Amino acid sequence: MSTLVVVGFPTVAEAEQVRRELVELQKEALVALEDAVVVEHDAEGRVHLHQALNLTTAGAVGGGFWGTLVGLLFLNPLLGAALGAGVGAASGALSDLGLNDGFLREIGGTLPSGGAALCVLLRESAPDRVIERLRAHAPQARLLRTNLSHVDEDRLRLLLERVSGQAEASQTA
Repeated sequence: MSTLVVVGFPTVAEAEQVRRELVELQKEALVALEDAVVVEHDAEGRVHLHQALNLTTAGAVGGGFWGTLVGLLFLNPLLGAALGAGVGAASGALSDLGLNDGFLREIGGTLPSGGAALCVLLRESAPDRVIERLRAHAPQARLLRTNLSHVDEDRLRLLLERVSGQAEASQTA
């Protein structure tokens, strides 16, 4: 079962930086990400979703490749590429893999103006090691939602608070 963790940040830049660090942690096999989306609530009250992967673009590229290949077989590669890219882009735009966009927009609506949230869907992780590596962001981060059990959620909150206290103590020293 996948684990959902939604962490709030005061700025989009902070949330994006944590997402980039999570990608690095994935390369070190400390986390296995299914999806990681930064949700922004801008000053005008609009909610923006910053997806890690643009499915429309990926679909267009893949469709263009396969369309060209099929077009070569029927001696019309340009038409095949155009049709393939169009169908690929449409199917990519209609796909909603990972976190549901409606859920993400609901999260965005609860954020303060100018705030952001990092919504992460994890297959597996080493929470204590991940939080240790993300210690610099702990004072600004707050746990908004999770599907962890109450015991695991309390443990995660305690870990975040402890790391936050350590970070604040080191900044004042």
